[in-house]
Amino acid sequence: MLMGAIWTAMIVVSILFGCANGTAQQVASAAFDGARAAFELCLAIGGAICLWCAVMELMRECGLADALSRALRPVLGSLFPKSAAHESIMQPLSANVSANLLGLGNAATPMGIRAAQEMAGMSPAGVASDELCRLVVLNTASIQLLPTTIAAIRGAAGASAPFDILPAVWISSGISVAVGLIAARIMERRS
Repeated sequence: MLMGAIWTAMIVVSILFGCANGTAQQVASAAFDGARAAFELCLAIGGAICLWCAVMELMRECGLADALSRALRPVLGSLFPKSAAHESIMQPLSANVSANLLGLGNAATPMGIRAAQEMAGMSPAGVASDELCRLVVLNTASIQLLPTTIAAIRGAAGASAPFDILPAVWISSGISVAVGLIAARIMERRS
């Protein structure tokens, strides 16, 4: 609601200043150019998301997604020891982390929500457990091996090698997850 009001105010102010300065034609032209560019970007990203969701579905069908999930279970079990005994939590949690590793945040979200709901059911009403907070941190700062959405945006913007950012993504996402998990541990000990 507030963001809608802010964007509306910015648009109205831009139009008013354009009219006052005699540049209303340039403001209108820029608005249409921006809308066209946004539409083209949405189409490019939508196509890339469809492609990678299909790849994820193929991985799921041929068993690669389950293998990746099984490979992640020991690590996730140490991060979420109370939840490790509950298959109803570990299955969506490992699928969520697997999808995030592949840069498929849109495919990871439903699994993360399901894992969070299951974790929330194990703690008192209205209280987030330490493991639930850790899950939120892990999803917010997710490590990505293949940043597919970013690569799609770079490709749509004309980058000749959209995946040449991989080392920077690996380093920055690894550091952000490490710092987030350390901060979560510190906060756990303080409470």
